Amino acid sequence: MKHITAFILFFITACTVNAQVLKPVKWTTEVEKISDTEYNLTYNATIDNHWHVYSQTLPEGGAIPTEFFYQEDVINTDFELVGDALESESITEFDKVFQMELSYFDNAATFTQKIKVTNPNISSIEAEISFQACDDTKCIFESEIVTFQLKKEKQSKIFDPIKWTSAIKKVNDTDYELVYTATLEDKWHIYSQNNTEPMGPIPTEITFKDNENKDYKTIGKLEESQTITKYENAFAMDVTYFEKQAIFTQKIKILNPGIKKIEAEAYYQACDDEKCLAPTTFQFINNLDGSQGLVETLAIDPQDLEKSRALSLGVTGWDKYKKEDVKEETNFGIFVLGFIGGLIALLTPCVFPMIPLTVSFFTKSAENSQKGLANAIIYGLFILIIYVLLSLPFHFLDSLNPEILNTISTNVTLNIIFFLILGFFAFSFFGFYEITLPASWGNKMDETSSRIGGFIGIFFMALTLAIVSFSCTGPILGSLLAGSLTSDGGAMQLTAGMSGFGLALALPFTLFAMFPKWLNSLPKSGGWLNSVKVVLGFLELGMAFKFLSNADLVKHWGLLKREVFIGIWIIIGIGLLLYLLGKIKFPHDSPLKKLSFSRISFAVLVGAFVIYLIPGLTNTKYANLKLLSGFPPPLPYSLYEKDSDCPLGLNCYKDIDQGLAAAKEENKPIMLDFTGWACVNCRKMEEQVWSQDAIYQILKDEYIIVSLYVDDRKELPKEEQFKFVKANGNLKNIRTIGDKWATLQTLNFQNNSQPFYVLVNDKMELLNHTTAYTPSADQYLDWLKEGLENFKK
Repeated sequence: MKHITAFILFFITACTVNAQVLKPVKWTTEVEKISDTEYNLTYNATIDNHWHVYSQTLPEGGAIPTEFFYQEDVINTDFELVGDALESESITEFDKVFQMELSYFDNAATFTQKIKVTNPNISSIEAEISFQACDDTKCIFESEIVTFQLKKEKQSKIFDPIKWTSAIKKVNDTDYELVYTATLEDKWHIYSQNNTEPMGPIPTEITFKDNENKDYKTIGKLEESQTITKYENAFAMDVTYFEKQAIFTQKIKILNPGIKKIEAEAYYQACDDEKCLAPTTFQFINNLDGSQGLVETLAIDPQDLEKSRALSLGVTGWDKYKKEDVKEETNFGIFVLGFIGGLIALLTPCVFPMIPLTVSFFTKSAENSQKGLANAIIYGLFILIIYVLLSLPFHFLDSLNPEILNTISTNVTLNIIFFLILGFFAFSFFGFYEITLPASWGNKMDETSSRIGGFIGIFFMALTLAIVSFSCTGPILGSLLAGSLTSDGGAMQLTAGMSGFGLALALPFTLFAMFPKWLNSLPKSGGWLNSVKVVLGFLELGMAFKFLSNADLVKHWGLLKREVFIGIWIIIGIGLLLYLLGKIKFPHDSPLKKLSFSRISFAVLVGAFVIYLIPGLTNTKYANLKLLSGFPPPLPYSLYEKDSDCPLGLNCYKDIDQGLAAAKEENKPIMLDFTGWACVNCRKMEEQVWSQDAIYQILKDEYIIVSLYVDDRKELPKEEQFKFVKANGNLKNIRTIGDKWATLQTLNFQNNSQPFYVLVNDKMELLNHTTAYTPSADQYLDWLKEGLENFKK
């Protein structure tokens, strides 16, 4: 028992520990041209507070000095070092750790190495910085590779682990074969041209330039060498990539005999297991006579840089209003839902008959009653552990970039897949077919548990139950998986849900072993168990359309407008009502002789729910079904023509520049509403909180609302698409409206969850602290009033 407890504690701890990578020193480089052949190479170190970096000259036996290394095959061939590297003024003090006087740098350090170029064709110099950084409690040793571009006066460090070469092969007088080869450093890779998923990695593209006169034409598609397809955590999907080497081959036919060269560009992204570098463009020029042309890496597009800077709002006032920590939603709710799902699974024909059989086995086969009880408790514990372990792999997928959770929850393909899976499960529950794991798995587990015995044997018995009951538990677990992974809670919510499910499934086996007489009170197995499955099938079908609605919303297909969605739920509800009243039968139903009290009671509840849904089909104030806020599409997404496509018919802007202009013209404060089409809590706020009279009036009359949908997959006009330049130099494609607003939110407010509300004036000065999901209408109203008062001061 102690071993099991220790295992559980270890498992919980392992799921909550985060690794920390220290990077206290940031390096940049500069190049200064002194003469035609001489340059100063400058290394600039920015050092975090309380950290320091050591001088190049230190006594032996102490700290590690800072050193600079150059490629052996080019030094003294392409260039020479002129003297030693000079360094900025250092601090010399007695170091208690190393027990000697050491020279070091605080805050910043500069090292300058003079060189003389001996090869006029050299365009860049690569160097490695080796250094030790320490604070009062620890030291780290690091090395960093930087590249100096000699043709530019100033250049930030660029590390590119991809080396390109190109060649041209003559096939006949008019046909040629162009071969572009990328040599990849160990553990680095670039991606296949076939990676087309918008939220996936950037595929490698080879494009041909300056062919307006149709001097040549390509023959067939660009061919590529062997690739690897593997699931990648960073993108949460299968990706196809190259390791060690990538070869791209394009056949061309020359149409103009006078052409001398072929120009092309490679656009690619390089990643290793931990990070991705900024997407890079590489240019090739190949002469038709076979000689090698120029190859160079292109700089960041100035327009991309300008558009990136435009996303920074320059928000001020953080010192007045403390940033409100966004409260994470408790996992207890999903635990309870999982627990309820487990209880429902107990009532299915795959699980229910197993309870008395298993309990009887433990109580009768044990040497004494205490031993039987202990075995039953261990059996229940193993059931819980098995279902918790099913969620463990998803924790490895949760180390994601700031916007990936939103990307997953609004991913069109993922939501359609969940729609199909839940629909498939629903018809399985109806009895048209059965979903089971291979029978050999269950037989093997059963055989193993019988042969081994003891703790391990009991574990395999629990595993056998999980396998043989899959046809009934699988659809419920599928719903739990879909709901968790398309919410902000991610893997932890899935673990909470699985824990609740496993606990509910395990409790009866333990409780009935403790109180065997309770077995007499269990209802007998029969046709009612199949009725439970069919009812679950109707519920699964209703949930399936929620995921299809998510995809429809973010892509604006218009297939499932609010009234259509509610209409489908009404039809499903009527179907369930008719089934409960015995008017509809499914393949495995037993003859219904009379309606039981429980069946009639449940039918009344379903009928009441259907009646509640009917006003949702109208264009009246009663169409706002507050009890279902977040499940149907939002009110503006309607078949009826609306005066406004904003929540509750309020006036709002969906572009921040338009909102700013309106705020200046009307002299009103702005409420930035970072929201999402598929955001459940956003709908709850709009339909349950914003709809309150006092809040509605203050939003309508006193504020300019700017609603920015971070999951909007509608593409921006081509001229507005760009590559956002991050602070670390990495790039992010801004292709859709959602890309733009999600990046703006993260950049300006260091937050990526929705709903998220910000009150500012037209000068982008904060009027109150930011806030997130606030189900308390009074609290939200006070927040709005405080912001309005601060605006009027």
